[in-house]
Amino acid sequence: MSDKPSVWFHTFGCKANQYDTERIRQELELRGAETALHADLADVAVINTCTVTNQADANARRLVRRLRRQRPDLRIVVAGCSTSFREAEYRALEEVDGVVPGHDPSAVARLVPQLGDSAAADPVTAGGSDASPAPLQRNARGTRAWLKIQDGCDRKCSFCATRIARGASVSRPVDEVLAEAATLARAHPELVITGIHIGHYGKDLGTDSARTRASLATLCERLLQEVPARFRLSSIEATEIDDRLVDLLAASDGRLAPHLHVPLQSGSDRVLRLMRRWHTREAYRARVLAIADRLRAADSGAFGLGADIIVGFPGEGEEEFEETRALVEELPYTYLHVFPYSVRDGTVAASLPDRVPGNVAAARSRTLRDIGLRKGEAYSETRVGTMADIVVEGRDDRVAGVTGDYLRVELLGDATPGDRFSARLRGRAGRLTAEVPVNARAAAAV
Repeated sequence: MSDKPSVWFHTFGCKANQYDTERIRQELELRGAETALHADLADVAVINTCTVTNQADANARRLVRRLRRQRPDLRIVVAGCSTSFREAEYRALEEVDGVVPGHDPSAVARLVPQLGDSAAADPVTAGGSDASPAPLQRNARGTRAWLKIQDGCDRKCSFCATRIARGASVSRPVDEVLAEAATLARAHPELVITGIHIGHYGKDLGTDSARTRASLATLCERLLQEVPARFRLSSIEATEIDDRLVDLLAASDGRLAPHLHVPLQSGSDRVLRLMRRWHTREAYRARVLAIADRLRAADSGAFGLGADIIVGFPGEGEEEFEETRALVEELPYTYLHVFPYSVRDGTVAASLPDRVPGNVAAARSRTLRDIGLRKGEAYSETRVGTMADIVVEGRDDRVAGVTGDYLRVELLGDATPGDRFSARLRGRAGRLTAEVPVNARAAAAV
């Protein structure tokens, strides 16, 4: 091992996990480590685990074993949600050299040779105070950057282990979020506002000096006023989107991307109760339709709408599935993420009766995915001939455009990841293209 340990990172799971990996990477680099692009070039592997399903745990263990077979000399450190939930099991794995329950960058650094001594202190701050770790400088793995505004969740969905692993909802202070956003915006044209339950942002912060209570809407207002970037909300509950936030989406001229991902999980009230969701089918339906009407009436008319849906949840019969299918058909989705229910040990749902056979859940998944694809193609057709705000992402010659309403666009012309420009959309049958203007680089710098 050289004087500077080389570290390879692998992340399972959500955008919040990806953000956490970037915080760990930055902490290790500030302490002297180098980041390796491939495991075969590394001295240490840091694996950030996910615990959303039993399969997610299995995937992490499978990677650990494969790395040990391929690289007997590699030091393997595991962290993340799964280690919080199953710490003892990871410590018992002979292939694992170190375990961090959770996502503490300093705790990870203490397990990396040559960094352990420096990691005994508080997190490196690079100009900040000891109590305020350095803002994340960049997302080393992507053109767009994650801006994590809170962690944890106060809801108690019966199928979810993430809330157990992450704990109660904790919001980052507004000024801390703004400082990090300003830093990230110097390297990234789009910042994705993320967390575990962003709709609850600010509930634990109280009021500021102007007696304004912190909320997701007030945070977004400050971000739009003070940070020159395009912002995008990650997954957010439909019933937690207030009118103030909808007004920002409609009036920001695309700077708050006209795109929402609003988890549905089920369109059946009976299944929603079994899931311990806090809203009804009608409450979700009414809110989504009201938001869609408001945003589609805005200047561009562009509005991307996605959802997560779990099919085959214990107790879901044909009648309940049909309620979900009918709601999906009615609502103006532009894409869907559909998942057959997967057991997560330690959750309430794991003990529910009336399991749905795997082949039935798979068939229901295909039905909803087909609807999602059809709706996505139909929406894409409506965007042909209209203008779009496009951010270029990818690596080297494998680049693509992402519009504000979350459509993938094939780019015609020379484009560089990080470019941002406006262009007219062309294409048909769901395949959108856009000409890259000659001044794309200059437009990105504005």
